[in-house]
Amino acid sequence: MAHTFDELVEMQRLADEAHSRVLELGDTYGRPTATPWTAQQTETYETAWQHWRDLAAQAQAAVTAHAKEQDKPRFGIEAAVRAKAWHPEQAAA
Repeated sequence: MAHTFDELVEMQRLADEAHSRVLELGDTYGRPTATPWTAQQTETYETAWQHWRDLAAQAQAAVTAHAKEQDKPRFGIEAAVRAKAWHPEQAAA
């Protein structure tokens, strides 16, 4: 499926939000080797981690397809997507 540049940016934002959630859970729960997690904590963390990985994989695949369709270097597309996702105010200027 073809994605527009703005769709790629939104996919990156969603993956970044999911990653932030994983980091937040890790901070909240602490290291599992130092303070053993409950079964619920483990399940919550693993679910969030898998959700992040799925979104990130989808975003990466979409960037690859977009770069191929546009006949442009993938790295350039990815850099532009991340720049706009992370700093939308600079991209708008």
